[in-house]
Amino acid sequence: MNSKKVYLVTGGAGFIGSNFIHYLFEKYVDLKVINLDKLTYAGNPANLSDLRDNPDYIFIKGDICDAQVVRQIFQEYKPDYLINFAAESHVDRSISNAEDFIRTDMYGVYILLEASREFGLKRFIQISTDEVYGSIESGSFDEESPLKPGNPYSASKAGGDRLAYSYFNTYRLPIIITRASNNFGPYQYPEKLISLFVTNAIENKSLPLYGDGKNVRDWLFVKDHCQAIDFLIEKGEVGEVYNIAGRNEKENIEIVRLILQLIGKPESLIKPVPDRLGHDRRYSLDAGKLYRLGWRQEYSFDQAMQATVQWYVDHPEWWQPLKSGKYLEYYKKHYKLELS
Repeated sequence: MNSKKVYLVTGGAGFIGSNFIHYLFEKYVDLKVINLDKLTYAGNPANLSDLRDNPDYIFIKGDICDAQVVRQIFQEYKPDYLINFAAESHVDRSISNAEDFIRTDMYGVYILLEASREFGLKRFIQISTDEVYGSIESGSFDEESPLKPGNPYSASKAGGDRLAYSYFNTYRLPIIITRASNNFGPYQYPEKLISLFVTNAIENKSLPLYGDGKNVRDWLFVKDHCQAIDFLIEKGEVGEVYNIAGRNEKENIEIVRLILQLIGKPESLIKPVPDRLGHDRRYSLDAGKLYRLGWRQEYSFDQAMQATVQWYVDHPEWWQPLKSGKYLEYYKKHYKLELS
């Protein structure tokens, strides 16, 4: 009898998903991980190239919106846990083209929920975002705060978030919803603030800072996020929402100056650019509900930032092809991957 826990991780070739898969294999022995990823521009198979020969790691190139593929996975592997990281997630891209966000972040969630309802599982973790709450001038959002998404990305995530809850309420699917603050760490596609600015600074390129740079975000180290998800799989109550906060609120300009300081580059690289349309001023989460369950972060902000910057300094072979737009050819050659 196979006693291994089976995890279906969707979007597992992306930033947080790949970090979570690494976390699982570092912590557990008796497990099997199925990684379903469409391999859009932000899905990078090289993030998990060290696992390609592991018989307990199975990569399937596919779309969560493809009901046939999803059902086949459930039939063949019978997952115990589904963690849905699959999402279109970049605000700027959602402003220029919202359709892909609505399809993946809402319809894709529906397909996963329907398969889970048909075949059953122990836990369905829907990864949402703090952006569903919108902006807040003072104080912090808790899990009971109203949702007021301010852009197409956050609106699509709010839709998937509430759809998942409806399947708990209607069908009693074992759903847990997490809303995390801004993540940073290794393997982040170099379009987000920290990964872009670190790699630009290394290359002595300008750092395009929106507006006055005083937009505030709470920063969560990706490894702490992974630990929190695993904690909630074991300790979280189904049907509940849990905020996951870094408790590291910083103005964007503070982050930029810290990056330049850690890399040893001048502030003259900062280049103010016109502010983004509908740019939320401040996000802030109250994660007291999660802390009351007993969860604690492992990494301080300073430790995490130093480790993150050093990772990008040490791994130019990972991010340079991404920034050059030649990563498919590069990873076909160096990692012997079959990418169509």
